[in-house]
Amino acid sequence: MPAKIIPEAELSKGDLWVFGYGSLMWRPGFEFLEQVPARLIGEHRALCVYSFDHRGTPEKPGLVLGLDRGGACRGIAFRVRGELRQATIEYLRSREQTTHVYREVMRSVWLDNEARGRVSALAYVVDRGHVQYAGRLTLAEQLHYVRQGHGRSGDNRDYVLSTIKSIEALSPSLGTYLQHTIRTGTFCNYTPDPRIPVAWTF
Repeated sequence: MPAKIIPEAELSKGDLWVFGYGSLMWRPGFEFLEQVPARLIGEHRALCVYSFDHRGTPEKPGLVLGLDRGGACRGIAFRVRGELRQATIEYLRSREQTTHVYREVMRSVWLDNEARGRVSALAYVVDRGHVQYAGRLTLAEQLHYVRQGHGRSGDNRDYVLSTIKSIEALSPSLGTYLQHTIRTGTFCNYTPDPRIPVAWTF
């Protein structure tokens, strides 16, 4: 199956913005000029991708994050200088497109800084037609895959907990709730902060 990538002509020139919502938040793996908390509207972060590579195998899948349809997502926008634009895109494709479960897209994201500006950022959105698309699983199903998963990048549980720590920096109450859930497999009290539109299906 061919990778879903953006034609070169459609990629913006100059500095490149990259939107991270999972492991890119805590392990970007590329050089950047700045990182800014940011919000993407129209898609939400969800544990909706079976991992056959980085955090699992086809025989024993893990479960990783994707941007799925609807809602909003708070993450981190990284600005990469223009000279490193192509090298960064090639790196991201080698990392995110190993099984082609993501579509490479440009999305508008709103920066949470003094300027409060909007930029066009490269993002990786789940392909709902791909065999690794898990859809909306129950909490018990998600915990099962997260706890069993192990791939070439390590334990699935470590991936989720590291991402939760990054989310906690953006929304402390949500991060604490998610960390408790993944560690214990049980719910705790969580009252969403209406001022912080963070979305996670978990």
